[in-house]
Amino acid sequence: MFRSYSKLLKTFIGHTDRVRSVDYVTFDGGQFICSGSDDKTVRLWDVENNKQIQLFKGHPGYVYCVKFSLYHYHNRHRNVISSSGDKTIRFWDIKDNAQLQMFNGGASEFCGIEFSSFNGGRYLCSGTYDNTIHLWDVETSNLLHIFNGHEGIVWCVDFSPSQSNNNHNENKSNNIGVIGGNGYTICSGAGDKTIRTWDIETTKQLTVFTGHRDFMRSVKYGSNELRNTGGANTILSGSQDRSVRLWDIRSGQQIQAFSGHRDWIYAVEYSPFVIKNSEFGDSSNVVCSGSQDNTIRFWDVRSNKEELHVIKGDEKNDGILCLKSMVLKTKEKNSKNTKNSTYDLNLCYGSRNGPICIWG
Repeated sequence: MFRSYSKLLKTFIGHTDRVRSVDYVTFDGGQFICSGSDDKTVRLWDVENNKQIQLFKGHPGYVYCVKFSLYHYHNRHRNVISSSGDKTIRFWDIKDNAQLQMFNGGASEFCGIEFSSFNGGRYLCSGTYDNTIHLWDVETSNLLHIFNGHEGIVWCVDFSPSQSNNNHNENKSNNIGVIGGNGYTICSGAGDKTIRTWDIETTKQLTVFTGHRDFMRSVKYGSNELRNTGGANTILSGSQDRSVRLWDIRSGQQIQAFSGHRDWIYAVEYSPFVIKNSEFGDSSNVVCSGSQDNTIRFWDVRSNKEELHVIKGDEKNDGILCLKSMVLKTKEKNSKNTKNSTYDLNLCYGSRNGPICIWG
C-alpha cells in the first residue's frame, strides 16, 4: 500500500528559511495549513488552491511552533493562529490579519506549545528556554502555573488526550486543582534527555522517562483510538540521538525503540494507518518520524525491525523539521455533488530550506 500510493501531492513556496512547525484545520468549507519559520513569519495557506493567503509579521525572532486555536473558533467565532517564538506567544486573527493577543515570557524564549484536549482548548502549555513549562488560560490571558523539574530547554510539550467518559463533566465548571483538569496530564521533552509527565490537578511531577542519549525534539501522547499501541497510555518520542521510542506511561518503561535515521529526529507522529502484521497475527498501528536526514520513516509499533517505508524529501529542501497527519477532502473534477467527495490520508511536512510539502 505504501509503495503503490505514496507520492508528493502539493508544495507550498514562500518561507525563506527553515519551517519549524505546521498545523492543519478545516473551517468555513475550506482546508488550511499554518506554518512558522526562522524567517520570523507565520503564514496561512489555502490547501485546495495551493496558495498563501495570509502573512503575519511581528515576532522579532524565530517562530518555533504554530497551532490553530479551536477555543477561539468555537467560543468567539474567530479563526486564530497561535505562535511561539522569541519571548512571546502571539495570537493572530485570520480575518482581520492582525495580532489579537500576546503572552509575554519575560526573560525566557518559548519553544513548543499545545492547547488542552479538555474545556474546548481553553488552556495552553508552553515549553521554555529556562527549563520550565508554563500553563496559560487563553480566556483570561493569565499565567496559571509554572512546572519546574527539567534541567534543560523544554523543546516540546503535549496534553494527554480527551477522556471520552468525562465529556459530560468537562462542560461543568469546577475548582479541582489549577484548572479543573482532573485526570489530565502534560508531557514534556527537554535538553536534559528526559521526558516527564505532570499532573495538572495537583501540579506535581509524575514520571521521568530516561533512555534517550541526546536532546528531546518531539513528544506525543497516543490517542484513545490506538488500542493496539496502548492508546492514551503511551508516549512517542523523537530525539537528536537519531532514535524513535515508544513508552508505557503505566509502567514508566520503554516499549520499543526504532533506529534507522542518520541524523537528528525533529518530529514524530502516530499515523492513521493500521496494518496486518503476519509476525504477530493481528492488526498493528504505525508511527512515523521526520529527520534532518531528509526522510520520513514509517514504523510498525509491534516490531523493532527495519522501517516499513521511507519517503525521501526533495534534495533541495535539506531536511524535514516538522510533521502533521491530515485527512484531505478532495472533490471529483467537474462535479458539484458533494457525495462524490473522497478522503485521503496525507502527511504535511516543513523543510529546512523553506518549502512545505504534502505527501499522499
